[in-house]
Amino acid sequence: MRRLKLTPNRLRFFIVVLLMVGIFFRFFNIDGKVYWHDETFTSLRISGYTANEVRQQIFNGRIITKESFAKFQSPNMEKGLIDTIMSLETEDPQHPPLYYIIARFWVGIFGNSVTAIRSLSAFISLLIFPSIYWLCRELFKASVWVSEVAIALMAISPIHLVYAQEAREYILWVVTILLSSASLLRALRLESKNQAPRILNWGIYAVTLALSLYTFLLSGLVTFAHGIYVITTARFRLNRTVKAYLLASLTGFFAFTPWILVVIDNLLQFDSSTAWTKMQFPLEILIKSWLLQLNRIFLDLNFGFENSISYIITPFFLTLIGYSIYFICRTTNYKIWLFVVTLIIIPALPLVLPDLIFGGIRSLSERYLLPSYLGIQLAVAYLLTTQLHNESFVRRKIWQTIIGLVIICGLVSYGVSSQAETWWSKVISYGNPQAAKIINQAAHPLLISDDSGINYGNVFSLSYLLQPKVQFQLVKAQTIPNIPDEFTDIFLLNPSDSWRKQIERNYQYKTNVLYSDNHYLLWKVENPHSLH
Repeated sequence: MRRLKLTPNRLRFFIVVLLMVGIFFRFFNIDGKVYWHDETFTSLRISGYTANEVRQQIFNGRIITKESFAKFQSPNMEKGLIDTIMSLETEDPQHPPLYYIIARFWVGIFGNSVTAIRSLSAFISLLIFPSIYWLCRELFKASVWVSEVAIALMAISPIHLVYAQEAREYILWVVTILLSSASLLRALRLESKNQAPRILNWGIYAVTLALSLYTFLLSGLVTFAHGIYVITTARFRLNRTVKAYLLASLTGFFAFTPWILVVIDNLLQFDSSTAWTKMQFPLEILIKSWLLQLNRIFLDLNFGFENSISYIITPFFLTLIGYSIYFICRTTNYKIWLFVVTLIIIPALPLVLPDLIFGGIRSLSERYLLPSYLGIQLAVAYLLTTQLHNESFVRRKIWQTIIGLVIICGLVSYGVSSQAETWWSKVISYGNPQAAKIINQAAHPLLISDDSGINYGNVFSLSYLLQPKVQFQLVKAQTIPNIPDEFTDIFLLNPSDSWRKQIERNYQYKTNVLYSDNHYLLWKVENPHSLH
């Protein structure tokens, strides 16, 4: 690359500032947002209990307080590490155990508060910076500053902030994807130079691949992208390099065999726990959702497509992404652009193509597309870095303006997110803060719910927000509860229509809706003093 128009010292200082800002916001107000449905399941796995055990102990119709939930949200003397792994095997085989093992030790040291458990993800997210630096150095080699600009983009990317402040395994998955990708490129580079020791070079890749698989099952799609890249760059010949790659990949998958057997052995449970991904949506809704997710790589103000601003900003970011991919394909060696393109397309294609071909568009969570987002960010980082030294003064000024807008979007997103009590990523628990405020206003409230659908996790999520005065009555399978008459206010959390009407008939009173969103309803029983 030619000499940068922006002096190296100023650019380096600017990148360091963005990095510091990114690190600060990863820890700032980390407990401010609702501890949502899925995060309570993380704590459940850490405790070593299963959801069935919880149902037996507290979903029994008895009146309990919020303290009753604590036992199932932290390590305890009754359950050990083996119980954590076994609970995943029997109820959540789609979640390999690596993150949960780390989290159990972390919580054992630092406590089970929301701040403590989310801090693990925040600290893990810091590994993204050296990992993306290494990957860019291997991929772009002598290209100056691409690694540093990529770090800056990652530091202020809203999508990374979301998972850096969530007690789930997805930010660890991002780190393992970067590490396995960098170690693959390193092994290929040293292989081309015939530098020993080959076993160590490919062994690092095998280890990082196994770690990635033990973090999240969809790492298999990233490995498939790696395989296509290696075979294509070898011009579809079974040469020495391809044989070494296949041996390393098989070694990584062999190390993952124990969990593969777990998934096979619990196939019915695996299918049941991932049933939500089979929800049908119109193609138009899915396309809007995918476009919105692309926006969130650079700008996230918690907008949905019901907000007109989303329609304004989407063309800008879609154009930036499209041109970045075109630019890297046009200006770099095929070994560079092919890696980026395969990382973008291959992990996403198997998730969307079958439904697009055979009909019936399904729900697709943005976290499944994280590998593709990483590929997009690599392309954008290369484009922006290259344009920093554009020979045309006008073009250079235009791109400096675009870079400034990207930075402003990231910083504004961080500022807005840091003050929010809920976010789009909380999905089915998005409305819990508002529901909790309503319940907390009552003098002596009782919250009634059952264990069907999303109610189980949302009751646990609400327990973090409700005051000690709130009591719970939890039942199984829409059993009619025996409601005491000492409570001033009685609330029903997301009851089915048939169950709610049964309760009305039994007690001869009406219910009315106090809060509703796309996922659940909060009802209140009228005149609870008269209940018998």
